[in-house]
Amino acid sequence: MNRRTWLQRACLLSALAVLPLHATLADDAATPSLIPLPAQLSLQRGSFAVDAGTPVVLASHDAATRQTAGYLIDLVARTRGLQLRIAGDDKAAHAIVLLRDPQAPVVQAEGYALDVTAQGIRLTARDDAGLFHGAITLAQLLAPDAKQGTVDVPTLSIRDWPRFAWRGLMLDSGRHFQSVPEVEKLIDQMAQLKLDVLHWHLTDDQGWRIEIKRYPELTRIGAWRTPPDAGKDGEPQRYGGFYTQDQIRAVVAYAAARHVTIVPEIDMPGHAQAAVASYPKIGVTGQRPQVSVDWGVNPWLYNVDDDTFTFIDNVLDEVMALFPSQYIHVGGDEAIKNQWKSSPAVQAKMRQLGITDEDALQGWFIGRIGQYLEKHHRKLIGWDEILEGDNVPTDAAVMSWRGIDGAIKASLLGHDVVMSPSPDLYFDHVQGDLPDEYAGRLGVESLKDVYAFQAVPDVLGPAQAKHVLGVQANVWTEHLPTMELVEHTTFPRLDALAEVAWSPVATNDWHRFLERLPAELGRQREQHVAVADSSFAVDIATDRNVALATGKATVTLSDQAGFGAIHYTLDSSEPTPASPLYRTPFNVTLPAIVRASSFATDGSALAMARTRTLDRAALLSLSGTELANCAGSDFRLRLQPTPDATSTQPVYAVNIFDNCQMFPATLMDGVTAIHVDAVRLVRNYALAGDAKLVVERPHDTLFGELVVHADSCDGAVLARMPLPDPAHSPSKFKLDAKLAAPSGAHSLCMAYATPVDGPLYGVGHVSLETGTP
Repeated sequence: MNRRTWLQRACLLSALAVLPLHATLADDAATPSLIPLPAQLSLQRGSFAVDAGTPVVLASHDAATRQTAGYLIDLVARTRGLQLRIAGDDKAAHAIVLLRDPQAPVVQAEGYALDVTAQGIRLTARDDAGLFHGAITLAQLLAPDAKQGTVDVPTLSIRDWPRFAWRGLMLDSGRHFQSVPEVEKLIDQMAQLKLDVLHWHLTDDQGWRIEIKRYPELTRIGAWRTPPDAGKDGEPQRYGGFYTQDQIRAVVAYAAARHVTIVPEIDMPGHAQAAVASYPKIGVTGQRPQVSVDWGVNPWLYNVDDDTFTFIDNVLDEVMALFPSQYIHVGGDEAIKNQWKSSPAVQAKMRQLGITDEDALQGWFIGRIGQYLEKHHRKLIGWDEILEGDNVPTDAAVMSWRGIDGAIKASLLGHDVVMSPSPDLYFDHVQGDLPDEYAGRLGVESLKDVYAFQAVPDVLGPAQAKHVLGVQANVWTEHLPTMELVEHTTFPRLDALAEVAWSPVATNDWHRFLERLPAELGRQREQHVAVADSSFAVDIATDRNVALATGKATVTLSDQAGFGAIHYTLDSSEPTPASPLYRTPFNVTLPAIVRASSFATDGSALAMARTRTLDRAALLSLSGTELANCAGSDFRLRLQPTPDATSTQPVYAVNIFDNCQMFPATLMDGVTAIHVDAVRLVRNYALAGDAKLVVERPHDTLFGELVVHADSCDGAVLARMPLPDPAHSPSKFKLDAKLAAPSGAHSLCMAYATPVDGPLYGVGHVSLETGTP
């Protein structure tokens, strides 16, 4: 069964939850699996049965309460198959009662009180957001496991409120475009985790995604790009899309109904290539570039003329009319200043303003935008580069992405901050490192890493800590062309972030979070969310060289989270809870096939089974994703075959700075040949000042070759495999060579010696062959 099919069919258990700080528990009380964990939870003996006949009573007759009740009913139908109804009689007994009450016991904004007794359920809150968040908690209580229909809800008392006001997720629609239903589905899942800010990245070098009626070229030209290798290997001839203003209004209303605020980002002064491609006069050079097909840092900037600020102000007018958010995000990141430095007009403007360097000019630029937003009763927020210069409005907020230093600096200057550091909360980093992980950036940022994120740095004193508005994860989509890939990289890490953002820091407990997580994953998969199973996927490990030397292998099984029971088989059958339970490493005689899965306490699978074949051929073979970088650079991407590929596999591990990988030390006795499944990839990376770091190796043939060295990249050359003509060969091809390998254990440096202005190359699979050459 492939992963996609398994994800669609999997339905996970409700695992035992544990109580947060100051909670109480009766000995025989059921324990709910709630994410995020409530601030206060007290369980008592007993339960209240909810079935299709249980009425939902609106003790408050306002539209917001009715809307929340409707959402609760719809969500329970989706996750439990239980069809509840709003009762016409607000005196109905044994009911679920929703009440907006200015005297509700929880006074904190967005807080709520939820009480379950043997006679019924009562949810109260002082504001609409609190009532909605309480309904989310109730919906989780009503769908505690994989069953359908009637549910017994434990008697309990919850008093709950959020830790932070900003509980966010950034979706990059600039690099790859998502449809309106896909964006709304993500918002719906955010709301179910009590997240309340969608930061919508709408413009970048690779696409302008928002309709601006005054400037139609922004979407006629700026929303579309011609991909590299257009039309080859499934790459589209034209890629893009944009949201009409009517669509944006609909998405904003959809989010508001779920108490999610959308903060739009219009990037400036850098990441402006799509805008300049549409209207060259707003650029520095006056030239019209193409909408970029390159990821990374492109050089195109807005100029600093008054006419350009008029253009930006007009764009912001339409943006503010569409988005009622207090904050407007203006980007401000990665604006390399080469065009400004070489422009006589910009340099003259700097002299006129008395500005001595281009970083200060960016500060002036952002400050001017901030003043315009302030006049319209909005606040500016931007990435931490906006602090370069001293003109940023005092009420501007800073999103710290270059580690936590930006947050520290901003808070010391009196600015509010959102913690969103790379790599900690950059969800374009992969969740795991098994060979079948999807595309993304390495290193691994695991579920555990996200759950352990410290939202308020220790170095901040109490006064500065008050400036931390909250936390946000960022989903950059250079390598995520489809919503399936976005969901895979987002979940379940977003579950962990939700708890960091909402729950009291004192309740943070990794193992107890894991106990509550499977039920939430089940609810998400019931709603067809493509949740990754990376945290629970079983790694099947053995010492390859011992196995090659002895014909026997000692097998070790583990998963990333260290949670669940691992069961395995040795007969190629699908593991079940009745299969042998893994406790300690075990021995097998080659050849063997090991399959393993992790299971929760009720026998439900936590991950799709992983398989490893153990025989001589397999032990002498590795996928390219299992090879390590050569020494010197730790940058590593898992790339799809084309920039806009909609598949999940295959992916290729590539270091764009040094296209070289190491086959680990292996017994080479008897090895006579090497076979490589190779792939040609697009080199679509704008590296700006980092281009000098790209390693170029001398090549002997026109298109280069794959060179195999013994032990290290300056070791003896064991094989040279010339690469085919890119213009007259498929992107996937095979390379074969004799290999005069020395005896004993040796590693192999596999280095592509190619022109750096040509394609990239990756390794799909490499195998060593023994026998007569």
